[in-house]
Amino acid sequence: MQLETDAMVAVVKRLRRAEGQIGGIIRMIEDGRECQDIVNQLAAVSKAIDRAGFATIAVGLKQCVEDGEAGAPDLAAMEKMFLSLA
Repeated sequence: MQLETDAMVAVVKRLRRAEGQIGGIIRMIEDGRECQDIVNQLAAVSKAIDRAGFATIAVGLKQCVEDGEAGAPDLAAMEKMFLSLA
């Protein structure tokens, strides 16, 4: 299933924010910042990426429901995608 680009705008925005966070983490490491500060930022970016993944699955599910029977989701594939984020 191909996702509609308009529906993925929020996901792209979240990923761009995470991209900026990763750059910040690299600078923190290069500047010799405290371990706890770095780990806190790593946890934040990890959560942002996870949320982007879950949001992508949610968009896909919504699209399948709206498409009706002809666009019925492959439940095994959807479950596999969902669990890959767990």
